[in-house]
Amino acid sequence: MTAIPGRLAGKTALVTGGARGIGAAVCRRFAAEGARVAVADLDAGDCEALAASLGGGAFGLRLDVTSQNSIDAAMARVADIAGGIDILVNSAGIYDMQPVLEMSRERMARVFAVNVEGLVFTTQAVAAHMVRRGRGGRIINVASQAGRRGEALSVAYCASKAAVISITQSTALDLIRHGINVNAIAPGVVDTPMWDVVDGLFAKYEGLRPGEKKRQVGAAVPAGRFGTVEEQAAMAAFLASDDAAYIVAQCYNVDGGNVMS
Repeated sequence: MTAIPGRLAGKTALVTGGARGIGAAVCRRFAAEGARVAVADLDAGDCEALAASLGGGAFGLRLDVTSQNSIDAAMARVADIAGGIDILVNSAGIYDMQPVLEMSRERMARVFAVNVEGLVFTTQAVAAHMVRRGRGGRIINVASQAGRRGEALSVAYCASKAAVISITQSTALDLIRHGINVNAIAPGVVDTPMWDVVDGLFAKYEGLRPGEKKRQVGAAVPAGRFGTVEEQAAMAAFLASDDAAYIVAQCYNVDGGNVMS
């Protein structure tokens, strides 16, 4: 998982959900490979703190993907500071768990507002910018294994991530004529702070001890462990690079063997 210095030199990358988890790891990897990184998330302070640690002209900005005004403002700021965007990573996302019989329209709408609509309209804004520049680009979406196989207690989340995979395919087929490659990553179980929340929810709904679900899930992975955020970031760096120039509309499982395709 060693970074390849200079592979992304001269590129500017916008990473949504960039202040933590997989998004933060992508920011670090991109910076290590020479990209100028715009770290975008809800908390501007967290974004600026991470950007300051990256160097290479990295900068932070507040972005709420559920607000078109926020998306437009972020686009304008990145264009003003860096001149343009070559790479977009849609990593912003939220998780929710509720049994089917307890689902509410409000909670499902919130999941889709962030995970689906936020991704679509951020992609639209960045893609329009890329088309105007005429230099092509790369768009990488963070999906989930849950979008492929489903989970009994996470209907809204799984449906939203299945939508991300479908959206990746549709936008890729539309945008490749402009030289914009769109692909996705489907992480398996990854050791992030979000998984501690998930473990707590399983403890609530399944009557497990704290930590037990996480132990069970990690043991069930063919590789025998949770994945790391750095392993996801390595795939993102590959897809952002010229090495992936002929890869279009694909969703890569980075999951330790959970799904074979």
